[in-house]
Amino acid sequence: MRLTLLLLATLVLGCTNSKNEKIVLQADNPFLVNLNEPIAYAKVNANHIKEYVNVTIHNSLLDIESIKSKDVHNFENTFKTYDRINNELDKVYCNTFLLNWVSADSLVRIEGTKGYQKIDSVITEIRADKDLFKTFKGYVDSDDGKLLQGNKKILANYIIEDFKQYGVNLNKADLKTYKTLIAQINKLSAQYSTNMNTAEEYLILNEEEIDGLPENFKDTYTLENGTYKIPVINATSLVKSNASSSQVRKAYATKIANIAAEQNLPILDSLVSKRHQLGVLMGYDSYAGYNLANKMAKTPEKVWDFIDGLLAESKIKALKDIEVLKTVRNTHLNTPNDDSAIDPWDYGYYFDQLLKTKYNLDYEKMREYLPMDACLEGMLTLYQELLGLKFKKVENPSVWHKDVTMYEVYEGEKLKGSFYLDLYPRPNKETWFYGVPLKWGSQTAKGYEVPVAMLLGNFTKATDKLPSLISFNELTTLFHEFGHIVDMMSYEGEFSLLANTKDDFAEAMSQIFENWIDDYDILSSFAKHYKTGEVFPKELFNKKIEAKNAGSGLLAQLSLRYCLYDMNLYDKFNPNNFLNTNQLWKDIDTKMGVMDYYIEGTHPQASWIHINTNPTYYYGYLWSEVYAQDMFTEFKKNGLRDTETGIRYRKIILANGAQRDIDEAVEAFLGRPTNNKAYIKSLGLE
Repeated sequence: MRLTLLLLATLVLGCTNSKNEKIVLQADNPFLVNLNEPIAYAKVNANHIKEYVNVTIHNSLLDIESIKSKDVHNFENTFKTYDRINNELDKVYCNTFLLNWVSADSLVRIEGTKGYQKIDSVITEIRADKDLFKTFKGYVDSDDGKLLQGNKKILANYIIEDFKQYGVNLNKADLKTYKTLIAQINKLSAQYSTNMNTAEEYLILNEEEIDGLPENFKDTYTLENGTYKIPVINATSLVKSNASSSQVRKAYATKIANIAAEQNLPILDSLVSKRHQLGVLMGYDSYAGYNLANKMAKTPEKVWDFIDGLLAESKIKALKDIEVLKTVRNTHLNTPNDDSAIDPWDYGYYFDQLLKTKYNLDYEKMREYLPMDACLEGMLTLYQELLGLKFKKVENPSVWHKDVTMYEVYEGEKLKGSFYLDLYPRPNKETWFYGVPLKWGSQTAKGYEVPVAMLLGNFTKATDKLPSLISFNELTTLFHEFGHIVDMMSYEGEFSLLANTKDDFAEAMSQIFENWIDDYDILSSFAKHYKTGEVFPKELFNKKIEAKNAGSGLLAQLSLRYCLYDMNLYDKFNPNNFLNTNQLWKDIDTKMGVMDYYIEGTHPQASWIHINTNPTYYYGYLWSEVYAQDMFTEFKKNGLRDTETGIRYRKIILANGAQRDIDEAVEAFLGRPTNNKAYIKSLGLE
């Protein structure tokens, strides 16, 4: 393996004269920065990315060889050195992946894709290096290694288990197969994302068909000939809940569920098949078994039990919710005896009608009280007060697009990290919402390297006539995704590999913050009418709270439907009875017995990012929510602006990463073992 890695370094550079010497980036390369100096993203071109990738790989592989060649091994020259090497490679991966998602330059996006794929291949080679693993294992089993304690012991065990999970114990033939599968999976996944993000679908409506949609929405998409050209993207999904015409709602729902279908359906089939092969190769019955081994759930059986339990808990309420929606529909259409099923494209519309008629609640009217600038300022103020942090906006930062802003995070005078906000949709940009890590915190020889992150959003954009007015759902998403940002900013451990928590707990630390906007004092501190400055009306807020659990059973079942699809793809795949990914939607609807969500002729699985980049992850949203609602009880007890509780939460939970068992940390924060009582109550199911 040593010869393989050295050869790889030579191939990456395309030369041999410097293969045994470290290389420095060209002086004009924006990625050449000092400790905690921001990257000048505005100056990055494709050649800079290519050089950054190749130089980092070359230097990292030389450092790997240095670990193995040491005559005497200790913690510093094995595990700590590896943590540093991994961190350097991870920074390149994160930045190239970022630019693939957000750059307006097609050459930068292409080179970004090549870059993160190349880094991924190198990391695969490193983790499969038997000589390196033997070095690590030899030190762990030595007398000195057996004395490791605390985070040093946790890091060593983490790396050993990580190498095992990445195939280091496979025989030569199986290891070759493993590497081939990983490369194929990464290529397919990248192509799936590219197809999804570059697809352009539009709905052309006339004046009659646009009825029911807000005036600001019409203004945004009107054409000179009096028609409306609506891009079918996440930011326009309100068509499904507001358009008066059922046919328009159906047309929109059909188009958004068919994005990139022609290209991505065969890709998904290949992904599922190859991931199954990978899981079996690694000694598991399915890919889910392999992928879940290092998560909190650990096994597919535990995930299935979790899903089945929530299905049973929420089904009775969901069936009642359906009957309520039928009544709303029948009243709306004056068909009192109609007991037919709700059409899937009408579900959102009649739920919206329920809110308007029973609760006198119009979510679109709420937008007028939720200008993005005010919401953003209010959110940042709250997070600072609650967590004992300070966010300082950076003037004229060097960023990848003019709409992007940058902030530095301080605790007192101490720099804790920095983050970017890229909030609005544009062509060729990733279409979903994410808190994206660009660099994890870690201790270096030159000082502490602080974390860097980005909030990627696709919120409602301003027009010539109106500022950005976001929906309440978008406000919830903003609070949620920024929770990921403060999570990343809060880490202060020595080792970058311990900065990240278990995947199925990660959402809890952001879901908890959604609760703050269900408090009137919090919401009214920033939610004010964009024209008049009128504070969000208390009466409107009370109606929203009254309606909080309207449809909660059905919403829970809908989330569980996605969990079932994800788990069926990756735990029930049978190579002898090839999975029909369209039929699976129908089978799940039949099994759940609540309503048929599937629209015939559509393929929502072709543009669902989770089953592409985060397989066997979706259950984690509900798994995390149980923890989030339980941890929130501590804030309800002590006060939603209580800084002492907020700092405790930051120090015990957010700063933890993988340094402490999650249940142990949660118990330390709550002063008791965790339970699901608060979650069940939040759904109105107690």
